[in-house]
Amino acid sequence: MRLFRALLSTVTVAALVTAAPAGASVDRRQAAMDAATAAGIPGMAAAAPEWRGSSGRLDLDRPGKPDPSGQFRVGSVSKVFTATLVLQLVAEHRLSLDDVVQQRLPGLLPYPQPITVHELLQHTSGVPRDLPLAYTWATLPELDTERFEHFDGAESVRLSTTQPLLFAPGTGWSYSNTGFNILGLLVEKITGEPLAKVLDERIARPLGLHSTFLPGDFPFLPRPAAHGYEQAYPVPHPITDVTTYNYSRYLGAGQLVSSGPDVNRFLDALLGGRLLPAAQLAEMQQTVPAVDTPTGVDQGYAYGLGLMRFDLTPICGTPITLWGHAGDVAGYNTLAFKDAATPRQITTVATLDITANPRQRLLRQVPFVNEFCAFTPPPASAPAAKAEYAPLFRSAL
Repeated sequence: MRLFRALLSTVTVAALVTAAPAGASVDRRQAAMDAATAAGIPGMAAAAPEWRGSSGRLDLDRPGKPDPSGQFRVGSVSKVFTATLVLQLVAEHRLSLDDVVQQRLPGLLPYPQPITVHELLQHTSGVPRDLPLAYTWATLPELDTERFEHFDGAESVRLSTTQPLLFAPGTGWSYSNTGFNILGLLVEKITGEPLAKVLDERIARPLGLHSTFLPGDFPFLPRPAAHGYEQAYPVPHPITDVTTYNYSRYLGAGQLVSSGPDVNRFLDALLGGRLLPAAQLAEMQQTVPAVDTPTGVDQGYAYGLGLMRFDLTPICGTPITLWGHAGDVAGYNTLAFKDAATPRQITTVATLDITANPRQRLLRQVPFVNEFCAFTPPPASAPAAKAEYAPLFRSAL
């Protein structure tokens, strides 16, 4: 889950930042999406406050472009929504960030070491990242064959926590979907309502997010932005449509369905102080370096409480700090960020995630960067472009 580490290491700032061509007739974000789909990504869509665009195909089986207002699976962007609900409960004095989870959810976790709500929100709890391989995808074909597996929230957590802690709580950092599933259960316990209902009543309905919901076992996208695809079987087998899927295993971590305009509206409301009091928003934005303790790998961003902070300054050449999150589930790669100092923001989705090749992984980032500054990636023939690009985000897989 290395945010732009590969991007930053392959080209110099001078090569990255370019002036937009005088009199250019094609929006640079649109041109970047066109380049990504020309490189083999089936479809891309993007939404910014004043602009929406798409490229490629909505569905490879029929004509039509992606719908930039349509729905897709936002993966770990879900975590920002879950964290917001938790912090709302903190603001209402129904919960404390220092509360010990084992006391709030007795019998759920097998670990004797106390784990706090704050540690779960910031990925400093040491809780294992995901389900053991015996209970989740171990091979690419299983992305296709195991798409309708049901997990209730407690079951997913109990199976994940059969694995040992990665480190003593509070002594390291490591990204954990399991931790946000626990937080989803905590919201349900405190409110006495399903997480889907709490999210709808506290966030989606008040903000008019008509495309946003937690689907549970419902596997369909009612109004897809585009179909999602993966190369689940070896070439020459065609890529597999993975749009229809049950992500109940990711209760609070990554199962949200939304749209680009909805995610933008949510982040604008959150960072504008309309969802949290100032004290809780400030707490959310207190970050630590995202350096994975077990491996020592610097992910390239900082992490608050369910919120990522990314510094675009090395790429753009001027100070730009972004807040938001990214997400990955099979068939959908999402980047959703807002400039801390201006109204500029963008949400992008690319419809090839896990099996994208290194060049595709780079190109699907470029429309996002081009919202904030003109960015030209190195040509495929350049030596830097041949480097091995690590995945940007493995947030929900």
